[in-house]
Amino acid sequence: MSEWCTYRLSDFLMFSPATYWRLVERYNREVWPLQLLTVAAGAMLLWWAAARRPGAGRWAAGVLAPMWLFVGWAYYWQRYAPINWAAEYFAIACALQAMLLFVVAIFPKGADARSTGPLVLTGGLALAGIGMFVYPFLALVANRPWSQAEVFGIMPGPTAMGTLGLLLLAGRPHGLWLAMVPAFSLLAELATRWALQG
Repeated sequence: MSEWCTYRLSDFLMFSPATYWRLVERYNREVWPLQLLTVAAGAMLLWWAAARRPGAGRWAAGVLAPMWLFVGWAYYWQRYAPINWAAEYFAIACALQAMLLFVVAIFPKGADARSTGPLVLTGGLALAGIGMFVYPFLALVANRPWSQAEVFGIMPGPTAMGTLGLLLLAGRPHGLWLAMVPAFSLLAELATRWALQG
């Protein structure tokens, strides 16, 4: 039993860091220029939510739903699954997230923003802003090429962070249910990053 203590998280990875980042780079190249559209959509959603526009909650849910579906299908199911057996389950979770968001977009009761305190508003703006506009630059900070940047609406990490920020801004009563998959996705992303480092 004592040999279990000698394992590190990286020992459970089924691929090398080089393989992972090549996958991200190839994926970015294959879906280009969709990144421009998703970032523009994110900027629009962030502005609407921050300005407390009527219907911002429904619009956010309606725009985020196909993004989650795309991340689940195009990234997890088609590209990540061949090197990670758990990716299929992540794809299913993304489909579930998309379905929940579609329900909120179609049935608007409680979808519009409720009053939230300045701390929650600031936290929502910060999370969404980091997910949408800062996250891609982490590639450059880590001395990786721009082609390996992770972009909102395309990759799970920034999509999850942007979604959590928008949910905070919306102040929905059912936001906890909508936050479960993004929160879990971010935790999985952190675990993968940790493993890739070591």
